[in-house]
Amino acid sequence: MKLTWLGHSCFMLEHDSYKLVIDPYKDVPGYPPLRLKADCVYCSHAHSDHNATDVVTPRKGWRNPFAVRTVRTFHDDKEGAERGENAIHVFSADDITIAHMGDLGHHLTLEQVQEIGPLTVMLIPVGGHYTIDAMGAKSACMALRPRCVIPMHYYHPPYGMPNLADVESFLKLWPFASIHRLHGNSLEITKDMPSGVYVPEYVEPSKTQEG
Repeated sequence: MKLTWLGHSCFMLEHDSYKLVIDPYKDVPGYPPLRLKADCVYCSHAHSDHNATDVVTPRKGWRNPFAVRTVRTFHDDKEGAERGENAIHVFSADDITIAHMGDLGHHLTLEQVQEIGPLTVMLIPVGGHYTIDAMGAKSACMALRPRCVIPMHYYHPPYGMPNLADVESFLKLWPFASIHRLHGNSLEITKDMPSGVYVPEYVEPSKTQEG
C-alpha cells in the first residue's frame, strides 16, 4: 500500500491498482494547482481546500479494495456551530487501517475513539486556528495510539495558510528518535513498519501525478 502526501490535507492512497484521493484542494496559498486522476475521491467537509473534486479526473475504475467507514465529528469545538461538521474517513485493507482526520476541531469523545478503532496510520491536522493545534493533535494520538502518525494541514513557507502553525510545534512534543523525516512525499505502508511520526517532504505536482 502506497501513501503520497500532495500538500495541505490531500493524500493519494494506492492499493491493488486502485487509487483514491482524500481532501483535494484548490486556492491554498503557495501550493500550485492539483491535477490528478483517481478511481474515487473522499472529502472530509465542504470547504474548497478540502473538497475540490473538480481537480480529479475519474479513471475507468477498479474494484475498491478498501473497506471505508466514516466517523462524524466537528470542525470546531462548539459542535459545528462555527464551521460545521467534519468526517473522519477510515480505510482498511489487508490488516492495515488508515484514518484521515480531516479538519478535526475538538477533542475526541470516548465513543468516537471506539468508533475509529485501532489504527496503523493516522493523518492528523496540527496547524491550529481552523483545527486542533499541536497539543490537541498529540492528545488525539494518545487516545487512538496509532502505529504511525503523519501530520498535515500546517504552514511550511511558502506553502499553506500563514495563520497556521508549522509542523515543528507538533514534532517537539515527541521523542527525537521517534521522528522519521522522509526524502520525498511517498511511503509504503506495512502493518509492521517502524512506529513513530512520519514527516513527508512536499513535492510540487508534476505530470507523473496525473497517471
